[in-house]
Amino acid sequence: MGAQAEKWVLMVTARTPTNIAVIKYWGKRDEKLILPINDSISVTLDPNHLCTTTTVSVSPSFVEDRMWLNGKEISLQGGRFQSCLREIRARANDVEDEKRGIKINKEDWQKLHLHIASYNNFPTAAGLASSAAGLACLVFSLAKLMNLKEDNSQLSAIARQGSGSACRSLYGGFVKWIMGKEENGSDSLAVQLADEKHWDELVIIIAVVSARQKETSSTSGMRDTVETSALIQHRAKEVVPKRIIEMENAIQNRDFASFARLACTDSNQFHAVCLDTYPPIFYMNDTSHRIISCVEKWNRAEETPQVAYTFDAGPNAVMIARDRKTAALLLQRLLYNFPPQPDTDLDRYVIGDKSILKDAGIKDMKDVEALVGPPETKGNIVGEKSKGDVSYFICTRPGGGPVVLSDETQALLDPLTGLPK
Repeated sequence: MGAQAEKWVLMVTARTPTNIAVIKYWGKRDEKLILPINDSISVTLDPNHLCTTTTVSVSPSFVEDRMWLNGKEISLQGGRFQSCLREIRARANDVEDEKRGIKINKEDWQKLHLHIASYNNFPTAAGLASSAAGLACLVFSLAKLMNLKEDNSQLSAIARQGSGSACRSLYGGFVKWIMGKEENGSDSLAVQLADEKHWDELVIIIAVVSARQKETSSTSGMRDTVETSALIQHRAKEVVPKRIIEMENAIQNRDFASFARLACTDSNQFHAVCLDTYPPIFYMNDTSHRIISCVEKWNRAEETPQVAYTFDAGPNAVMIARDRKTAALLLQRLLYNFPPQPDTDLDRYVIGDKSILKDAGIKDMKDVEALVGPPETKGNIVGEKSKGDVSYFICTRPGGGPVVLSDETQALLDPLTGLPK
């Protein structure tokens, strides 16, 4: 294993995006292998705004596998981590770093221990698919460290065993997770429908309604739904297969009206199935419902959809605007209806792609206070403005897939010790 066997540390750092499903995955037919009861389709979000960065390292001096998430050490004993580690170690190949005199034979990987550090630049477990980005990044970075020959679609079948939605984060753009038919899950994997440049006029605004961890985890929520909901099998067998075909066509043809109708109705049906679960699961809250109302009123007034909305297992709204001009008008409406508290720094209230703020003509809090109600609310009884009900907004767009970061300053582990920096 090379000179000075106990001294060296070999590292890889990678960055992986999160994704948001526009046709939802909800319900498993196999809990252990994480095999879904229906296909799903997602949009990958720009990793410059929402991503997981992971550094994986190996050294003969490490005495056990260890992992740190957002600076805190966490246990790797969970079944899902173990599945991913086992599957990747089984496919590892010889690795050689000639410059440093390091050689690892494929059979050595079973004996060597790993240190892993991972950082999300967005809230964990708040319904923004942090586990998807995290597990995808773990699998992708380990595959690079251990010199796996599998392509991203094959790697997605490993990531799926850590977190179902993770398989869709192995690609950029628009991604389909094929449920598959095989009992061993070998055909349950992700494929790219179109890359991020295919429909690059879309702009995405996320309202982070709550950055808290949700009360019902996706894992237990899904299990309860499959066991108790009368609607879930009808959704999986009758509704989703047709929607998948329609959504693929809408994406291919950049047909925003169809895309928006499908995304909104599928999100609503997913939350209806959660309500049909016993006991019922409430992922959305009053603020979520007011955001839907705001978008629906505007879409109706324009007589064609301007914005699609979708909610995962949490209260945060992901809104997809048809183009930049529409996104600026959407941001004006959101800031009018959900203004920040008076002492809020606007720079921290709208994050990500700040050029959308500029397009909306908003430079500071005075501009927010000067906003007038949109035309579709004229004549309606104006409700109370909901100050502070949204924590912050993230402006982003469809983005690319996982990448290796070659700049060593971006590594999360110390190259000499393999411990967090």
